[in-house]
Amino acid sequence: MSNHSTSALTRTRLTLLEGVSLIVGANIGAGILSLAFGAKNAGWPVLVFWVIVAGIFTTISMLYVAETTLRTKKDYQLSGLAEKYVGKLGSWLMFLSVTVNSIGALIAYTAGSGSILAEFFNIPPTLGSIIFFIPAIIVIWFGLKATGVAEKFITLGMLALIVILIAASIIGPGLKSEFLLYSNWKFAIPVFSLTIFAFLAQYTVPELARGYDKDEIKKLPKAIILGMTITAVLLILVPMAALGLTGPDDVTEVVTIAWADALGQWAFFTANGFALLAMMTSFWAIGQSFLTNIVDKFKFPSEWDIKYRLISLAFVVVPPFVLAYSGLVGFVDAISIAGAFAGVIMAVIPVMMINKARKVNEQEPAWTCGRLAHPAIQTALIILFSSAALYTFLGLLNLLPKGW
Repeated sequence: MSNHSTSALTRTRLTLLEGVSLIVGANIGAGILSLAFGAKNAGWPVLVFWVIVAGIFTTISMLYVAETTLRTKKDYQLSGLAEKYVGKLGSWLMFLSVTVNSIGALIAYTAGSGSILAEFFNIPPTLGSIIFFIPAIIVIWFGLKATGVAEKFITLGMLALIVILIAASIIGPGLKSEFLLYSNWKFAIPVFSLTIFAFLAQYTVPELARGYDKDEIKKLPKAIILGMTITAVLLILVPMAALGLTGPDDVTEVVTIAWADALGQWAFFTANGFALLAMMTSFWAIGQSFLTNIVDKFKFPSEWDIKYRLISLAFVVVPPFVLAYSGLVGFVDAISIAGAFAGVIMAVIPVMMINKARKVNEQEPAWTCGRLAHPAIQTALIILFSSAALYTFLGLLNLLPKGW
């Protein structure tokens, strides 16, 4: 792939496992911690249905972004690709989507990490958030490779903690079938907005594409599909264990709090340790891609120019911290709004991008989506995600029932 030298973004080699870890790390964060609470009225079967639907369609949308990236000579982030193929408005909408989604998630991690560390060490939540921010910022500063390597180790640790917690829930107190088998489809659609958010790793795709050279580009779709499958399994199992154990009436907004209470003292550190790791991995992946989106959108000369890197990092870190402690946004509400808004943009614009990129065909891609880009699939994707967003906004205006 020629012509990368003209991009402000640098190329880095990633292994398949690092690529998968970046996607799982980006996905397993605020979304998984809020799903059990968000689905308490609709029920676990409704959640499973939406996790599968949202997972399939979000993965397809990510593969559209992957093919668009591979048809393009220069390295861009999402907003840069949108500008090239959809125009200025598309680019600003995409950048706005990345910004809303990133800041929505980072607010949730700032507040969530603060309250967990406050419980651990009996300190004020603001101090807890500052302690969390130190490793969060250091890894992002060192760039994509550092993020990939850190994600790999922390994600494996996080998976180990999840397995322990789920096994303890099933073997110990046991899961109650009446907590798991009820369903109420009246509350189904708000749950869909939450599941969209839990899968929104599209903005990591251009990051990943920079991590694989032409001879290993087949690792890109593999990393996407594997990362999204692992995510789906976790998004089904964690709410299953938490809801099955505590029941819908006792589940908390950040799921690990109620989960730990139900399992006993040892689980307090295990469950909240998992929550902290989930927030950290997600903070890294989202913060890293938000930073490079800022570099790309504002056409900074290089992502490694110290002055511009500091400006970009300030964008990533300061607004979420200020908003988290302003008392303006609830944890689950922040996630559902971000999911709905970003979901529409992430559904519509990748469809427009791949169609235009195929027409322009700047270079022959080493891999394509094939039949997944069929107009019927593209239409279904747009209708599904737009309807969910419309429902969320009507819910916020109290014109329709909210899910929790």
